[in-house]
Amino acid sequence: MTEQTTLEQPRAWSLPRSPRDYVLGHVRAVLPNRILDDARIVVRDGRIVEVGESRVGTRADVDGGGLFCLPGLVDVHSDGLERERLPRPGAELPWMFSMMSFEGKLRAAGVTTVFHGASFSDRQAAKDGRSVDSALAMCQAVADWNERQADGRLVDHRVLHRLDVRSGLGLAALQQHLEAMVASGEIGAERPAVISHEDHTPGIGQYADRTFYERYVAGMSGISQEEARDRVDVLLAERESNLPVREESMNWLAGQSATGRVRIFGHDPESAAEIADLARRGGDVAEFPTTVEAAKEARARGMSVVMGGPNILRGGSHSGNVSGRELAGLGLVTALASDYLPSSLLGAVFTLAAGTMSLPEAASLVTSGPATAVGLSDRGALEPGQRADLVLVGLDHDCPVVRSVLRAH
Repeated sequence: MTEQTTLEQPRAWSLPRSPRDYVLGHVRAVLPNRILDDARIVVRDGRIVEVGESRVGTRADVDGGGLFCLPGLVDVHSDGLERERLPRPGAELPWMFSMMSFEGKLRAAGVTTVFHGASFSDRQAAKDGRSVDSALAMCQAVADWNERQADGRLVDHRVLHRLDVRSGLGLAALQQHLEAMVASGEIGAERPAVISHEDHTPGIGQYADRTFYERYVAGMSGISQEEARDRVDVLLAERESNLPVREESMNWLAGQSATGRVRIFGHDPESAAEIADLARRGGDVAEFPTTVEAAKEARARGMSVVMGGPNILRGGSHSGNVSGRELAGLGLVTALASDYLPSSLLGAVFTLAAGTMSLPEAASLVTSGPATAVGLSDRGALEPGQRADLVLVGLDHDCPVVRSVLRAH
């Protein structure tokens, strides 16, 4: 008789977590308006209760060794999970593995709250894997991951619902998905959903110069420039016929904003007129404005203005639009998002702090600024009452390196 080996189900386990009560000492605390050298931060029940100078004769539970201490980074627009799951065209990885793998990159970047971009779209010209099915699968993967990690979540994972306003399938799917979230109590006035509406029709917005989009299609699909040009011609014809869908999408978004259950981002606005239209429909945030004009109008109306970390690092837009550094220098940026590269957030902070603005001002662009954009008032600053999401950062060859992350539970 052959002996059979049975595999036992793995036992439930929890990830290591930060203590709920501790004292962090000897750090350079990056406060909203200054840097406090040799600071002491007292945490009780997962909240900051005191931030002040270290006291002679007292002992800290954690010695920060002179590292910078920042609030945990808040990333309001990340497409990294999408890329983690599909590192090459056609090479799809399991969702749970992708979540686990990408969470490690977020932690290494100091991100403690992230909004994953789920694209409710049916555009196929770029062959980038975006579809209604993929968007819904991502939303479910985030929900499943959060449920599995409920007792020891290292990162607060949320969803940025990206709506292609010319996609009838995308609109219908998002409407149904949002209704289910409302019915389950998952979203409401205290925890609004975040929706970014976008129109990636070549010739407007991010791809005002369609040649940049043709290069993107050619690179993503591995085809010639001539073939990419033909695909974009077809895409343009299809999208021009979808103007009624766009109007339906925008009217629905305005209605949702009025309920208080949804915060609306306008993606790639290029003019003051677009910002005015966004405001009329209850929009809260200008996301990646492509011109100085759009950014100025957004700030004049009290909107948050989000730019991309990679744009700051490069010193310019990859698609020929306005430079994030230029907008930051004009005081028009209130938040940065990683877009596709989590490590770009801290890199952008220290790049801006090298001459454009002070370190506290730059740090606010990845902490309190994005928290405000998505309506989270409990995080983003080293102040009493805030969540004790803390990141310790050192410099290596003038580049920021995350040494430790302490996240409240």
